[in-house]
Amino acid sequence: MSKITESARGKQCQLRLEGCLSPNTETTIFAHLNGAGMAMKQRINNFDFGFYSCANCHDLYDGRISLAPPIEKEWLELQVLRAVMKTQMIMAKNGII
Repeated sequence: MSKITESARGKQCQLRLEGCLSPNTETTIFAHLNGAGMAMKQRINNFDFGFYSCANCHDLYDGRISLAPPIEKEWLELQVLRAVMKTQMIMAKNGII
């Protein structure tokens, strides 16, 4: 486990999708980006691209669950970008990146 993926332990979900968010920080993981040419675990100079996510938001992002009404793909991608930026700010503040 890398320093980046390990850093998710005990953190708040940064995706925070309404109707999906789990308040339990014990389920938070570092979710790797999908799409945009990013394969799971693709790295550049040992840097993982992703965000802190609770298990529920991660399942929705990866398509294992859905909400009613369904979330629009473009809106979800925008929320993921926001989560990546917030996660990077947290990691930078804590000296992880």
